[in-house]
Amino acid sequence: MGHGHHHHHDAESKSTQQLLLAVLINVLLTFAQIVGGLISGSLSLIADALHNLSDASSLFIALIARKIGAKPANNRYQYGYKRAEILATLFNSLSLIVIGGYLVIEAIKSYLNPEPIDGWIVIWVAGLALIIDLVTAFLTYRAGANQSMNIRAAFIHNLSDAMASVVVIIAGSLIILYQWYIVDLIATILISVYVIYHGVLLLIASSKILMQVAPSHCESTHVSEQLISAFPISNIEYIKAWQLDEHTVHCELKFYAHQTIDNNEIRQFLQDKFAIKACTIEQVLV
Repeated sequence: MGHGHHHHHDAESKSTQQLLLAVLINVLLTFAQIVGGLISGSLSLIADALHNLSDASSLFIALIARKIGAKPANNRYQYGYKRAEILATLFNSLSLIVIGGYLVIEAIKSYLNPEPIDGWIVIWVAGLALIIDLVTAFLTYRAGANQSMNIRAAFIHNLSDAMASVVVIIAGSLIILYQWYIVDLIATILISVYVIYHGVLLLIASSKILMQVAPSHCESTHVSEQLISAFPISNIEYIKAWQLDEHTVHCELKFYAHQTIDNNEIRQFLQDKFAIKACTIEQVLV
């Protein structure tokens, strides 16, 4: 038991170090991109920089939220602190949407008041960003992207950063070759739309959990049909399922039957079939 706990602590500590390193790298990259964007006159480079900064802040917030979420339940917080990460996801998604909208507005302003752009600076800085984005994506994935909504979102964002850097490199190349300055506007809008898209997806996912929406695989009619077919239940008055966090599903169930049914068998069935980890059951004999 002690060895297992020690191994878990070491793994969590290593994960934390990887996330902090990813945050630091993204902050340094953001500074370099903003300086490069201001010198070159490229708004798409600044757009990519703000995207990186939002990723760094979301990683940091997710890291703090994960620490809070690991705290045990107590007399007041009887379900524990697991929704701290969901609140962090909600905050991060809103910030992504705001940043994306701001960049679209700035891109339009820049198009209406065009300025010369140094394509070579754009290419060199975006090339550096591409390498760093791939490194931070690897660090984020190793830190637990397959276990946490926040970390997984940050991993996806780092991959999107890498794609955004490719777009910026293409834009810089077209500016050098053909003086097509409008591609900087197009690149900025494409990056902004992608940022907003991910922000909306995260906002929807986190809001559903906070609003206690039933998970898609736990739709009440489907669960009721499966229960009635597996147990001698005559009628189900209600079954209500909700997510405590992204991994834990709870439910309440009330049904009528002509004979007593073992509640533990029902709980085991719900866990095996629908991944429902806890269920409050009320059965009425008729």
